Formats: sequence, structure tokens, C-alpha cells
Amino acid sequence: MARHLITSALPYINGIKHLGNLVGSQLPADLYARYLRGRGHEVMFICATDEHGTPAELAAAKTGENVADYCKRMHAEQSKLADGFGLSFDHYGRSSSPQNHRLTQHFAGRLDEAGLIREVSEKQVYSNADGRFLPDRYIEGTCPNCGYEKARGDQCENCTKQLDPTDLIDPRSAISGSTDLEVRETKHLFLRQSAMRDKIAEWIDSKTDWPVLTTSIAKKWLFDGDGLQDRGITRDLDWGVPVQKGDQPWPGMEGKVFYVWFDAPIEYIGATAEWADANGGDWERWWRTDKGADDVIYTQFMGKDNVPFHTLGFPATIMGSGEPWKLVDYIKSFNYLTYDGGQFSTSQGRGVFMDDALDLLPADYWRWWLLSHAPESGDSEFTWENFQQSVNKDLADVLGNFASRVTKFCRSKFGEAVPEGGAWGDAERELAEALTVRIRNYESLMDRMEIRKSAAELRAIWVLGNEYLQAAAPWATFKENPELAAMQVRMGLNLIALYAVLSAPFIPFTAEKLREAMNSSAEWPGNVDTALTALPPGHAFTVPENLFAKITDDQRDAWQERFGGTRG
Repeated sequence: MARHLITSALPYINGIKHLGNLVGSQLPADLYARYLRGRGHEVMFICATDEHGTPAELAAAKTGENVADYCKRMHAEQSKLADGFGLSFDHYGRSSSPQNHRLTQHFAGRLDEAGLIREVSEKQVYSNADGRFLPDRYIEGTCPNCGYEKARGDQCENCTKQLDPTDLIDPRSAISGSTDLEVRETKHLFLRQSAMRDKIAEWIDSKTDWPVLTTSIAKKWLFDGDGLQDRGITRDLDWGVPVQKGDQPWPGMEGKVFYVWFDAPIEYIGATAEWADANGGDWERWWRTDKGADDVIYTQFMGKDNVPFHTLGFPATIMGSGEPWKLVDYIKSFNYLTYDGGQFSTSQGRGVFMDDALDLLPADYWRWWLLSHAPESGDSEFTWENFQQSVNKDLADVLGNFASRVTKFCRSKFGEAVPEGGAWGDAERELAEALTVRIRNYESLMDRMEIRKSAAELRAIWVLGNEYLQAAAPWATFKENPELAAMQVRMGLNLIALYAVLSAPFIPFTAEKLREAMNSSAEWPGNVDTALTALPPGHAFTVPENLFAKITDDQRDAWQERFGGTRG
């Protein structure tokens, strides 16, 4: 069994995340982590809140809280929602942790020793109306590349082009909207990414199995125009990791903090150290190749807007340190999930957010739809009609109906125990063979992280059970041959136990209900024949409550109106 390190891009601290955020990183990462655990692998699944930078300061100011108190409160809220959606993190950390502070300062010191940090006197935008320097992301304007009118000063989220604030057309303060901006001089530290370009390019070229989306974005940043540019890693802010060389002061950098995009990826390591400190574990065996991490398979999950920082900036930090840190093996990146003809947007409050979603329906409804429509090869669109159809047809009609029919019929004719009698015939052997093919294909797709295809294969596995039950018709067989009906029902009950195992990565709460109802401790099916006879005659079970309630047209219409594009 292998050791797998899985990280999800860090959700920002300033508010509740929407479903597009969820399906772009955390949810597919959880799917993969649950699958690997189910197959018996050792998994370390890490995520954290990204807490530094101006957005946190501004969000705290709006609520009247101290920024540290605000981040602590929002971390607790995001943790609760993560639990609500069944995100099975081994640790959900905080980028403001002491562990991350120390590691960020350590990496900066190592990079400076390697000659990869340079001090730059630069001119930055100062807002007279706000009385402060504006970080790049708090200057908005029109993108000179694609014309998007709400491009930020660091990157256009529409076309992903890296920008400087001075590139923007008609720039304005994102804080106040003021155009009373001027350029003032300040000193900052830059990571000499340009000196690492050839090494990073060679490393990316070696990743022949990465998604095209990941490598194409990385190479665009590496080679378009003047190629990979040096990147500022400090900011004139109060909230963040203080600039130091390891544990020593950095002359001339007093009062400055590291740029959030420098310290946030380091928090993957920091959060693992937080986990170790909380649980008495050894974090270095996951991250240091000289301490055992050479046998770790490291997979990152993220939306496409995060790809440049994980293919360029973070690798430059790790490689540039000259220390034996574990580099990522595979980056699974996603396109965007759109909402009813527009964009999900945290800043504009558009779409369905995680708390609203859980208030409406149990997590597995959302998990199934989001994963089965994951924006892998292109953007996906959430519509209420499609959501209703998917829930009703896949979850209620196929899986839920199967479990209900089998268990209720067995209870009515044989009692709440697996019935005895009968032997497999051709239909059962054909079913076992068909399931074996489907399950092995499901495993192959999950191993390759082809999420939509995996969901379709799982649904096909559920359908096989329905088709068998419909053809066997034990309710009719029982009248003429109760023993044969008993065998057919026994097959159905074992299928439910099998479905509980196979479905757990996608719909863990429902899978647990099925497992408890079947009183089953079944593990991942190596031999399908064995799995289909795991529950012996006399084995007690209970009838699960209605697993999935169908979404009515009235509910659909009401929700569509309620979530018409704004968040109150």
C-alpha cells in the first residue's frame, strides 16, 4: 500500500465559500482521499484557511472585529461547513499558525542565502482616499488583454494573465472605488523566479501525465511575452507573517509582511506540522525526502486560477531552498462552475453558498451533483433543473429506490434477516461478471482522478442491481418458488452492502446509512463473488429510512427565485 499526501487549495478566510469553490478543490480532493483510504492506502489529507492579506483586514473591519479574532471565528465557521459536507481532512489548519510563520521565514532565509531574493525599490499605487498603499488585488480596472472590467492588479481572473497595477485601464481602489490614486516609492523583496525558469520548465516537461489544463497554464506563464518574471513576496501591511530571515531581522524590511501568495502554499507543510503537534505525529516523513517522504505520492487539487502559484511560485520556493522537500507529483486542476448563466462569485455574492446549500438539503445531494458534473474538461453550469433531474433520477430512482424495494420486500416476506435458501443461477453469475468489469473500470477511473467518468461508472453499477432486481422480480417469484426468491433477495441485500462501500467516496453519509442498515463491515471488493455472499443467511439488517426525497417542481422554482444571483 502506498502513502498519499493530498492537499486542497486553501479557501480564503473572508466569508463562506460557494459551490464553485467547493467543487474546484476541496470536494474532489476529499473524493480521492476517501477512495484511497477505502483501498487501504495511508493518506494524509491537508487543507487550511488562507488568512493573511488585505481582504482579511477589510472583512474584519466591516464586522468591527480585530483581524485575529475575525480569522479565528471564520476558521471555526469554515471548519463546521467542511464537516457538514463530509470533508475528511486529517487536519484543517490556519495559515496564521506559528508553524507557518516559522516555515515561511525559514524558506525566505534559505532563498536569500541561495541568491534568489533581491531587494527592489519600486513604485506602488497609493490611495489618497484610503490613506494606504493598495496591494495589487485591491486595485481594479479593465484588463488590457481581454477587456474584463473587474480585473485585479495582480491577475485577471477571466483570462488568468499576470498583471501589474499599472497595466490596468481606468484603475480604481477596490476598497473605496476612488480613482484618486498616485504612485509612491517603497522597498520590497522579490523572488527571482526568472533565475529558476529553466529548472521549473524541465520539471514541468517531465510531468507527461498532468492534465493539459495544468501544463498549458504553467507554460503560458513560463514562456509568453518576456517569460517568467520575478515576483514580489512582501507587502506594506500589518496583518501577515513578519518579514524575517529565519529567526533573524531583515534590515530595511521592518513593518512589512510576506505576500499572502508566498506564505499560503507553505501552509500545506505548516498545517501538517500543526497536525503533528496536535496528534504526536511526524510531519517530516510526509514532506522531507531525507526523512522518509521519498515514497510519498503527492497530489494537489485546485481551480485553474491557482495553477500558476502551484506550478511556478511554490516549486521555485521549494527547489530554491536547496533542501530535500517533497515536490508535487500530480496537479489536478479544474475549470469553473458557473451558476444559471453567470459566474459564481464570493465578492459579488452570486450563487449558492455552502451554508445555504446545507440548509436546503443534506450534503450528499450536493456532493453527488457537483462531483458528477465536475468542471474537468471545460466549465460546467449549475442549473436548478439539472440539479433536480440528477438528484431524482440518480439518487432517488436508482440507488434509493433499489435499497428501499429490497429491504422492505425482505421484511414483509422473510423478516429482518438475510433469508436462507436457493442457489445462484445464470442470472446471478452474469451479474457478478458484469459487476466485476464495472468495478475494475471504476477503480481505474478513480485512480486516474477522472471524476465525472467515475461517477457515471458508479451509477452504472447501481443500475446493474436495478436491472437484476427488475428481471428477477422476487415479489413474483415468491408465489411459485420462495427459495429462489430468498436467494434473489439475499443477492439484493448483498448488493446494498457492496454499494455502501463503492459509493462512500461520493456520498459518504448515505453510504454509512446503508452500511449501518446492513450491519455490514465489508471492505473494498477484491473478489466480487465473495462480496456478493458476504452477508450470510440469518444476518440481521434494518430497513433504512427514505434515503433521498425527490425535489419537487415547486421546490425547484422557489429555490431558483430565492437564489436569483445575490446573497443577502
